[in-house]
Amino acid sequence: MNILGRLPAGADACAGAEWWRGAVIYQIYPRSFADSNGDGVGDLAGIIAHLDHVASLGVDGIWLSPFFQSPMKDFGYDVSDYRAVDPIFGSLDDFDALVARAHALGLKVVIDQVYSHTSDEHPWFTDSRSARGAAKSDWYIWADARPDGTPPNNWQSVFGGPAWTWDARRRQYYLHNFLPGQPQLNGHNPAVQDALLDVARFWLDRGVDGFRLDAINFAMHDPALTDNPVAPLAGQPHTRPFDFQQHIHNQSHPDILKFLGRLRALLDSYGMRFTVAEIGAGDAEREMKAFTAGDGLLNSAYGFTFLNALTLDPPLLREALGVWRGSEGEGWPSWAFSNHDAPRHISRWHQGLARDAFARMTLLLLMCLRGNVFLYQGEELGLPQAHVPFDRLQDPDAIANWPETLGRDGARTPMPWVGGAPHSGFSTVEPWLPVDPVHDALAVDAQHAKPESTLAFARRAVALRAAYPALRGGSLSFADAPEPIIAFERAADVERLLCVFNLGADDMAWQPAEPHWRILATSGADMPTDVTPPAILPAMTGYVAVLPA
Repeated sequence: MNILGRLPAGADACAGAEWWRGAVIYQIYPRSFADSNGDGVGDLAGIIAHLDHVASLGVDGIWLSPFFQSPMKDFGYDVSDYRAVDPIFGSLDDFDALVARAHALGLKVVIDQVYSHTSDEHPWFTDSRSARGAAKSDWYIWADARPDGTPPNNWQSVFGGPAWTWDARRRQYYLHNFLPGQPQLNGHNPAVQDALLDVARFWLDRGVDGFRLDAINFAMHDPALTDNPVAPLAGQPHTRPFDFQQHIHNQSHPDILKFLGRLRALLDSYGMRFTVAEIGAGDAEREMKAFTAGDGLLNSAYGFTFLNALTLDPPLLREALGVWRGSEGEGWPSWAFSNHDAPRHISRWHQGLARDAFARMTLLLLMCLRGNVFLYQGEELGLPQAHVPFDRLQDPDAIANWPETLGRDGARTPMPWVGGAPHSGFSTVEPWLPVDPVHDALAVDAQHAKPESTLAFARRAVALRAAYPALRGGSLSFADAPEPIIAFERAADVERLLCVFNLGADDMAWQPAEPHWRILATSGADMPTDVTPPAILPAMTGYVAVLPA
């Protein structure tokens, strides 16, 4: 597609020295993307069969959530063999074929790496727990009980309860920041770091283009095992024991930066590769900046500012984007509105109003943000959070906290490919999570050939970002506008673009001070020829316009 006579620049940008800067990366959750062998679980072959759809969006690459060997207590984020593909997903040959097909389509391949913990079935942990004098005795975090038999400190698990589990073999507690089946690696141990770098080298040798580092700020702790202080209530009730503490000592140790420097040096030895950190809990913005500062650490990082937000409004956008001003030595952010760990943003934010209009508006807004963009599978279709009945829940966090949380299952249900087909074309048998009938009506085949569909608009929005350097890598400055309108300028060299969005439920009267030419709008014509836009901005709409140089 041409935008004002321009050709999308994604393919050329991918070939550049910093292909990742400003890239749009499509997240694939393998269990739920496409099932090729009729077992109800998505797999690598299913991904390969549908990569043409991903490429048709115009994105720069894909991020694959874990497909490694795992007992699946946390659905792949509990790795029992870092170098093996779990049989439910296929084989290493399938992975190699996926990389080859993606590269043939001009797509980069980014995979998850889980360096803060393993599965309790990993051979490293099997050895570590066997005896205090075992070869890998100190590859995990072990501690004696207090005199009264209780855990060594007050640290709490993200998924509820103490972050310590007693092990009778060693007669000690081991640390797990997540499930008991996810024991914490001792990231301070140089031998552990060396082993993890060998894992990275294994996948780099197979042709991957980068890594998303899961929960990397949990990779190192305070060796003194100091108690965490109490967290202030801050106006909202705590929903988990984890929320009652400030996470100063169980994560975010300064020595994490030294390991990240080692990892960056390894990736640089393979040419331009991409690294992005997931930063959960704690002081996310500070850690995002620390992990990406300068040229010797990670390329990018993302937190949960938008993923945890219950509403979308101008103050949220101003606060989140205002942290990243492009100062000297500052890193580069990444943004996501939805992913596998958060309820889909359509359901969190649209508040029962016009769902399709809201989906198009947030797609365009996401493409206008300064930083990298992660687009979660189904987001291009405008999928809301799926309803999953209690008896079909799989997520341990959702089951434990039902019905007080939407959980993660509703964001992980199967991708709808063919409306009206059994299980929406995802599988020939009952899938691991049910397909929501609402999703069936939004299937890929139902939207593919319709120019007015959310899918068609998603392709135009991605093409717009690829066509304009100001959107892909330019500066961002906010314009004065009455709330709930948010307006900001993106600029690069002489190119100036105005991005305007009415986030509210009512039409708003507002007109920018400068004349401008709209080039993509969420409603009406994409490229009107008049230079004076309407004074009324309809509810839940947005547009991008060219400003005079």
